[in-house]
Amino acid sequence: MKLKDLFPLAENGETEILGMTADSRRVEPGFLFAALKGSVQDGSQFVAMAIQKGAAAILSDGSAGAGGLPHVIADEPRRALALAAKRFHAAQPEFVVAVTGTNGKSSTVDFARQIWSRAGLKAASMGTLGAIGPSGRIDVGHTTPDPVTIHETLSALAGQGVTHCAMEASSHGLEQQRLDGVDLSAVGFLNFTQDHLDYHGSMEEYLKSKLRLFTALAPKGIPAIVNADSPQRVDFENAARAAGLQVVSFGWRGEDLWIDELMPKQAGQSLFLYWRDVEQKPVELPLIGEFQALNALAAAAICLSLGMEFPAVADGLANLKPVKGRLEFIGKTQTGAAVFVDYAHTPDGLDVLLRAVRPHTAGRLKVIFGCGGDRDAKKRPLMGEIASRQADDVVVTDDNPRSEDPTKIRAAVLAGAKGAREIGDRGEAIRTVISELRKGDTLVIAGKGHETGQIVGNTVLAFSDQDEAQAALTGARA
Repeated sequence: MKLKDLFPLAENGETEILGMTADSRRVEPGFLFAALKGSVQDGSQFVAMAIQKGAAAILSDGSAGAGGLPHVIADEPRRALALAAKRFHAAQPEFVVAVTGTNGKSSTVDFARQIWSRAGLKAASMGTLGAIGPSGRIDVGHTTPDPVTIHETLSALAGQGVTHCAMEASSHGLEQQRLDGVDLSAVGFLNFTQDHLDYHGSMEEYLKSKLRLFTALAPKGIPAIVNADSPQRVDFENAARAAGLQVVSFGWRGEDLWIDELMPKQAGQSLFLYWRDVEQKPVELPLIGEFQALNALAAAAICLSLGMEFPAVADGLANLKPVKGRLEFIGKTQTGAAVFVDYAHTPDGLDVLLRAVRPHTAGRLKVIFGCGGDRDAKKRPLMGEIASRQADDVVVTDDNPRSEDPTKIRAAVLAGAKGAREIGDRGEAIRTVISELRKGDTLVIAGKGHETGQIVGNTVLAFSDQDEAQAALTGARA
């Protein structure tokens, strides 16, 4: 594709472009290199490397040199890259939904994929767990990947026949304009609680980045699915109406899809629902936890707002499978104590998780968790306090310490966790607590969820909460 087809106002527009990237390590001959300024590094520092590797053109805000190559200068180079990526990889599924929120994005988009797929539609989801479609999983690297990867993946999914795709929209991705070229059919908001303050600086800026999905990216007239139980409901509903979107609210206080009653069971829960004032037959949801019910309800609201009939959506809800690392049941001890793994890594996420598991626990509720290094340090004592208040037994351990001293991270968590124990080695913590479980107890191992590595310094060590827990359960039965 010619440069002028990607950037209509570009000089030297006849230059042939074979690909594009903002990562100088991925430049190949004929590629356009986008020299973007990031929070840690400035892409202009890597232009020489990109040229050496065969770059055919440079995109920047004008602060980078181009070494004599065609140079596209844009006031908003991130957005320019996103729109160019859309032109380069033109195909997208007919219906694309973007969902934002601090917690629950991965489950919601996966549940939407499952509901659509059970109804016979070719469907996919994209986010933290990768892109999952009819042909399997595609690794995309981040919750909301760079725009080139987004459009490359959407094009690949369209090539598989996918017509419906639900994708996560992270605050980083929204602020960095990674989704600006995606043609959206619906948008969704789940919740808003403390996270990523190391990047955004304040809750106000964090909220502003999430609102951008409604205020800047959603085409006029599409459905805007909003969690009616969130304190930020008014912010998102006002933003939706100002942008000319159709508000569809869900939850206990929902005006379109709402829960009239919820009955917890040992391995699931019964949902008594109304859809637009019509009482529906009870749905037997095969997932535990109120927050999982709300994630499933968000997915249902998405599917309903795009035209599915309630009986088909209800059938999908009744057959949902848990998402890996999201309140994932690992197994039971010989005495029947249950072990779960969850991704909760924020104060609100941990609070919601433990409160959700309590009604399913006849004995003691135990939790193992830690906090990541080089991330929002303010949440550490908050999470410690929440764990000690909501659980009967708390063990503080390591969770991706990265460049920080793990003992100092644990100390910050323990400062808020009265009566908690400290076992730094995560594997040892899991083995110890599982060996202590008694009849009726529930153990939740929180923080890493689907992850398969422990980041220490710059090294990723192989580690899986699921594998460690399963081995400990097998050993306890031996």
